[in-house]
Amino acid sequence: LLRVIDEIFARLKVPVTIKINNRKILAGLAEKSGAADKLTVITTAIDKLEKTGKDAVISELREKGLSQQVIDGLTPVFDIKGDNDEKLTGLRKILSGSQEGMKGIAELETLTRYLGHEPLRCGYQIDLTLARGLNYYTGAIIEVKADGVNIGSICGGGRYDNLTGIFGLEGVSGVGVSFGADRIYDVMLQEGRFEDISTAPCRVLIINFGSDEHAYALKILKKLHSSGVSAMIYPDDAKIGKQMAYANTLKIPYVALAGEDEIKNGEITIKNMLTGTQQRISLEETGNLFP
Repeated sequence: LLRVIDEIFARLKVPVTIKINNRKILAGLAEKSGAADKLTVITTAIDKLEKTGKDAVISELREKGLSQQVIDGLTPVFDIKGDNDEKLTGLRKILSGSQEGMKGIAELETLTRYLGHEPLRCGYQIDLTLARGLNYYTGAIIEVKADGVNIGSICGGGRYDNLTGIFGLEGVSGVGVSFGADRIYDVMLQEGRFEDISTAPCRVLIINFGSDEHAYALKILKKLHSSGVSAMIYPDDAKIGKQMAYANTLKIPYVALAGEDEIKNGEITIKNMLTGTQQRISLEETGNLFP
């Protein structure tokens, strides 16, 4: 999953940081604090640490009925700082004696060791308070933040063994990741990734002369698409001037016209909307006109 995430954001040229944790660590923390049965309450609260701060998280834990003793057992993990190795060292001290917690640490160590051999292009860091608030995770938890953009997570996922059990298929392990398309778009927009991309919906607008000519227009459309040229037929047989204005408004660079005369000769007239020049070519030549 980390390789997939790394590759996608590298191709999008969006600088990100991947945050990772392990559900077993969170379960071990709940166990060590004496509130193993309150895991969902605990993870939901501490997942808000980065957004609301330590005091707000502690207040929420109190409101949910956790005792001060339990809260005191949880808070040391909030203060663990340093690089990934230092975080794991501090965590070992806190979770000493928790079999589940130590198993989670071992899984994180294995993951960081693999990444040491084959580094990612993007940054990654262990975040011991990352929970994502979803109780179906069973192992690794992943969340991705865009660097320098205050927009929340843009990708997340992890391991969720036995999730298929709710559909009657027991004992199946699984991993997955989801991408927030809207947020990723917003990040790319803020970073000017679309400045060189045309806003035109296609390269060629095929003029709609009416029902009699529509079958031929479909042939033109098929020919252009098979040649890898984006094209569309105007949705109705409005006045040609209106259709031309539509192409100009959307900055569609070419217009294709095929009236009675063109159809009779198996031809098509192509107009360059930027220069105003036009030429008539055979239908078979259509795909070759656009490099």
